Amino acid sequence: MPGEKCGLFGAKCFNNRCAFDFLYWGLIAQNHRGHESYGFLTCDKGFRRHVNVGLVPQISGRRYSRWRNFLRGSVGIAHVRYGTSGERGLSKLDYAQPLISSHGNEKIGFAFNGNIVNTYDLNNRLADKFGENEAFCDALVFSKYLVSNIGSGLISAIEDCMKNVEGAFSVLGLRNNGELFAFRDPLGIRPLSMGESEDGMIKAFSSETVGFNINGLRFIGDVKPGEAVVITKDDVKRERLVKSERTAFCAFEYAYFARPDSFLNGKYVYSVREEFGRNLGKRFKDIVEKADLILSMPETAEDAAYGLHEETGLKWERILRRHRYVTRRAFILEPDERVSTVDKKINIMDGGLNGKRVIIVDDSIVRGDTTRTVVSKIRKAGAEKIYVFVTFPRITHPCFYGIDMATFNELIGFRFDEEGIAKQIGADGVFYQPLEDYIRATGMSVNELCTACITGEYPTETAQKMAEAAKSSMKIEDQRRIYERPELFRK
Repeated sequence: MPGEKCGLFGAKCFNNRCAFDFLYWGLIAQNHRGHESYGFLTCDKGFRRHVNVGLVPQISGRRYSRWRNFLRGSVGIAHVRYGTSGERGLSKLDYAQPLISSHGNEKIGFAFNGNIVNTYDLNNRLADKFGENEAFCDALVFSKYLVSNIGSGLISAIEDCMKNVEGAFSVLGLRNNGELFAFRDPLGIRPLSMGESEDGMIKAFSSETVGFNINGLRFIGDVKPGEAVVITKDDVKRERLVKSERTAFCAFEYAYFARPDSFLNGKYVYSVREEFGRNLGKRFKDIVEKADLILSMPETAEDAAYGLHEETGLKWERILRRHRYVTRRAFILEPDERVSTVDKKINIMDGGLNGKRVIIVDDSIVRGDTTRTVVSKIRKAGAEKIYVFVTFPRITHPCFYGIDMATFNELIGFRFDEEGIAKQIGADGVFYQPLEDYIRATGMSVNELCTACITGEYPTETAQKMAEAAKSSMKIEDQRRIYERPELFRK
């Protein structure tokens, strides 16, 4: 069971309203996408920036007024971060976004969701202009690369990024002249949507549509893969700069990262997850017949558990409960924190489990720590048999596109088959939804989704080469993310 990457929100108010009002609530709605840090950047005769570590705080009254006054301006961008590059253990504030990068007379604010694979190559290109980026943060390199080319025009600089930056990127940017811009990589790996007010006076961007809902804005469509959108003081300009033969939207968004009430690629996420549960019920009827009740990992597996219950008629008990105020998500924590957090975060009402044969529905198994901890708790509560149904197919390969599972060693699905995984986590059986069922439930096709973490087939060339090189030269003691190992990149 894994939380996500990063979340973006941007707004331009043509009626001169304070953009912070929209930025703040847009981040609150997407705080699940990043717990490490948050940040706001507005423009009011110059940039005004505030970043800090942790969750976006709940503020009101005088405190809200102080923030609003400092972050004044009718245009801005905001970001919540979950790190997938940069040295682990360093100050999370050092990597907080939005960033500000400058070159000559040009200065831009920059926030992005995703991960860059060819950062070393880009860094080498920038050495003459900026020097080495010792912190090795892809966002820093990316922002510097963009601003260094902006002298030829914003659209031209964005097009250069789309052709030379390899990886996943949904980007929000802010120029010091007040222009707000957004663009998405040609494969459309990470989500990015557009919204507006009923009167059209507020234009906004958000990683998930829930950022619009909380602000009373309406969703008007996605930023297309390979598209740039520029909002000037007068109008909105959209241009598809690069069109790929295929797209590669992250399949993992549906299983875990996105909120259930978000609208992705024409479907609400909760409805897709319910279909996952129905698929599991159809596929594993023999296991369902052996079970007494369904349990679900809170909270991302609950919609799938409902679908399984609906399909099979098997009783669903919400015996596993999440402590509302233990907010850290286990997937995005350091290994030594993960088990402790899960143990404190999930409580079991154990009165009805003695002698029962139970199915636990989980959204995914990455490292196995979360599932192992919960299975142990259920076993101690007296369950006779424990079967784990997993909505996301077995993860066997690392991700290079914005999910921090970037080594083979850490993936339990790479090291073990289903029987071995069951033994490792203490279950009596582990049953994964097949990939073809998963894809069908999303309403997309195999050529529209990135499933590299399942199949090992990456949609970009450098990532494919690095994965193959890393696998052939794998060392258990090497804990570096694969895309942060230059010896592999140079092969």
